[in-house]
Amino acid sequence: MIAHLKGRLAEKYPSHAIVECAGVGYHVYISLNTFSKLNEQENIQLLIHMVVREDAQLLYGFLTEEERMMFRKLISVSGVGASTALTVLSAMTAMQVQQAIIENDVEKFKQVKGIGAKSAQRIIVDLKDKLEKEGFVLADNLTTSNNTSRAEALSALVALGFDKRAAGKVLDKCIQESGHHTHVEDLVKFALKHM
Repeated sequence: MIAHLKGRLAEKYPSHAIVECAGVGYHVYISLNTFSKLNEQENIQLLIHMVVREDAQLLYGFLTEEERMMFRKLISVSGVGASTALTVLSAMTAMQVQQAIIENDVEKFKQVKGIGAKSAQRIIVDLKDKLEKEGFVLADNLTTSNNTSRAEALSALVALGFDKRAAGKVLDKCIQESGHHTHVEDLVKFALKHM
């Protein structure tokens, strides 16, 4: 499975990008949010979610781990495919999707093309408990680098046997107290002292 692609941005369109890595051009489906952040950078790195089907191998790319995580949450909902999940993440940021789920905002989802009332309710019902149980919280005031560091630190703590939700709360406290970019190692050390 492909975890990420790092290479030259050969072509960019609202629905996909071509990333050239070692002479091979990879067709990667992207959201409008990722598209808008690509600008005209020469070299990029996209986090990848790969879907293997009988008739195709499809790559979905994201600039942030938060967007990829939310994409994976959305496609876990029955009746929500990769195209629909990308449409949702094109209409809203990962933070806005999370907020709509937590606030039971069916109308917000209904504004997305292809999402009706039933689909919106299914997304909310299926994901609300999952997000709360896993401590999956995207804080609006955290920088992207802090969110990535948080995700990595959380994975490390869970691997060490700590409860995901409790660890997430401790990591959020650390990031809020520091007020600046925090490295993964620092976050893990802080969490180990305060759990």
